[in-house]
Order: sequence, then structure tokens, then C-alpha cells
Amino acid sequence: MSDLISLGKAAKKAAYTMALLQDDEKREALIKAADGILAGADRIISANDKDMEAARAKGTSPAMLDRLVLNEKKIGEMAHGMKEVAELPDPNGQLMETIERPNGLIIEKRRVPVGVIAIIYESRPNVTADAFALTFRSGNACILRGGSDAINSNSAITDIIRESLKGVRPGTEDSVILVRDTSHESVTELIKMRQYLDLVIPRGGAGLIRNVVSNSTVPVIETGTGNCHVYVDKDADLEKAVPIIVNGKTQRMGVCNAVESLVIHRDIAEKALPLIYSALHEKDVELRGDDTVLSELNGKGGVNPASEEDYGTEYLGPVISVKTVSSLDEAIEHINRFTTHHSECIITENKASAESFLKRIDAACVYHNASTRFTDGFEFGFGAEIGISTQKIHARGPMGLNELMSYKYEIRGSGQIR
Repeated sequence: MSDLISLGKAAKKAAYTMALLQDDEKREALIKAADGILAGADRIISANDKDMEAARAKGTSPAMLDRLVLNEKKIGEMAHGMKEVAELPDPNGQLMETIERPNGLIIEKRRVPVGVIAIIYESRPNVTADAFALTFRSGNACILRGGSDAINSNSAITDIIRESLKGVRPGTEDSVILVRDTSHESVTELIKMRQYLDLVIPRGGAGLIRNVVSNSTVPVIETGTGNCHVYVDKDADLEKAVPIIVNGKTQRMGVCNAVESLVIHRDIAEKALPLIYSALHEKDVELRGDDTVLSELNGKGGVNPASEEDYGTEYLGPVISVKTVSSLDEAIEHINRFTTHHSECIITENKASAESFLKRIDAACVYHNASTRFTDGFEFGFGAEIGISTQKIHARGPMGLNELMSYKYEIRGSGQIR
């Protein structure tokens, strides 16, 4: 029997134990785990230093190093996030609907945990704490498989959490299990463990997500890459547009809700492009544009021709594609062609154009006059998120507690037969 099957059995057993935990027990256990994270900050930072040293030696990009690094501030945010989740209402057993049939049957639809959720992710060790908090609060067990670049950080965080859970009920610590084998083979085996897993959620780059979606025999919720667009309409207020674009692109470049593509109406391009260029150039962002962009910004540094591939690229770094269009319809067509169904934005003062964009763009989150950086579980008031779902079945957008639940029907009768 492989080590992964042993882990799967332990997680499955823990999922049944989780069903016995009361609301207060889960809340207190989460708070205790968060306090353990704070108390173990030096231990976590020491482990993270090893990961950072190895990443620098490999020539990891600054954007990826930003995702990997942990310090006292980030650890404090992790613990705070766990405590916020602890205070969220417990969704377990919530009554969703009651149906009274003519024959006297009472049918109640109630939320229940999914069961055992495998989360496969890269780089960001804070996902370890977020994933545990959300799955635990919702009554699920989780098997975590992080990337090799964060193995020391993930191990330290998981060990501290498991230590804190040993005083809850026997076996509760197995509600969070970290796969220490970071080989590709471990992912291949994990995503075929239908006997023990109820759901797989991949978080990471396009290659990881494609691999899991294509090869898993366990149901998958696809958390997509983010080729996020901002469309600057002919009726845009540029005093709003420029800060929204700069924030969306440069606040954090290595995240899935960062802006990667601009679409600009040609009627406003002459005025808008120099302002946008100037603001992004100050942040050392390269623009890759079409002929109109190259003409308007002729001779300026950091402006290069865009290829067809550029319009579909998630750069996760200081590059942005720029496409000019002659109409709202053309903008919508372009975005729907290249979207990864994550987050898209229109900047306009024309209410009719905004409403058309909001209704016709095929994405989980569609914005009017606001940064795509708000696509985030904390910002949506969910306490945290397990990921941003870009699919349409079961869950879409930031996935909080309710998105980690299924439901079942409880039917009460008095002897009815059919």
C-alpha cells in the first residue's frame, strides 16, 4: 500500500470525525491553531528562509519570490485570516429549503460537507493555512499537496496546525494532511484516488491546472489562470481609468487577478494611451500593442509589437498587452475570445455600455469602474477563499465556506408508501 493511500484512509476517517464536531469545537480549534501559527512564527520563518534560499539559487523571478516569502507581517495576516474564518457562521446543516408534499412527506434540503478535498497548489505557503481554515470550518478534511519550492514552509505550517488539533478529538489532526512527496508522480497518484477523495481543487499555473483537469478521475473544480482585461471605453473617465489600470497591473503582479491585457476604444486612444503609458512606464511595465498603439506611442521606450499569443498570455510580471478596438461590440468579442473567465473590467461613464458589458462578458467576476484586484475571498467578505473558480458548475468566483459544501435531502414521513 502506497503512502498516499495511507494518507487517504486517514483523511477519510477524519472526515467522519469532523461530522461529530460541534460549532464551538471547530471555532475554538481554529483559534487555537491560529495562536499556534503566531507562536511558531520564528519556526515558520526559519523554514521559509530555506525555501527562499533555494528559490534565489534557481533564479526565481521577483514576482514568484513575492508569492513565496513569509515574514512576521504575512504570518500575522495568516493567523488573522484563520480567526476571521473561525467567526464565520457554520454552514454545516443549514436548512436551504423545505418542501411539503401532498402525501405528508416533509423534505428538507440541508448543507453538508463535501468530505475529503485535495488541494494542489504552487508557491504560496499562505494557501496552507487558508485551505485548512476553510475546509475545517466547513467540516471537511483536506489533503494538501504544495509545490517543491515551498515544502519547508508548508511542512512547518502544517505541523503547527496538526499539533494544535491533538487536543480536540482523537484523529482530528488528520483533518489536515500534507503530502511531503513533491514529485510529479505524487500528483498523478493523488488525483486518481476516487476511493478516498471527493473533490480536487488545483491552484497554480496553467500547466498544473491542465494536468489535473485532464487526468483526474476525481471531480475537479477548476481554479483558472487570470488573463484579466480592462476595457477603456470611449466614454471613460481617464482620472478613474489610469489608477484602476495601475492598481490592477502593479499592486501585485504575480497573482491571478492582476490585469494582463488592456483594450482601448480608438476614439479615446490618442488621449488615453500617453497617460496610461506614462503611469505604467514609471512602474517599469512593458507595453505590447497593435499598430495603433505603436503609432500613438512612437519612439517611446518599453513599447513593442504584440503578437496574437500576447493577447492570451498571463504574464505574472511587468508586461501588459494592449489592443485597440472601434466599438464596444469589438471589445466584448476580443475579451470573450481571450478570456480565462476570471475577472474582466469596463471603465466607462455610459451606463448602457456598462450594463451590456456586465451581461455579455463570460467571466466569473465582471467589474464596472473598479480594479480586478478585488476578486478575492477576503475582499468579498468570505473571510478567505480556497481559490477562484472559473468554471460554471457547482461554484464560480471566489470560493468561501458555502462553496465547499454539498447538500442532501432529509425526508420525514409517517408511514407513506408509493
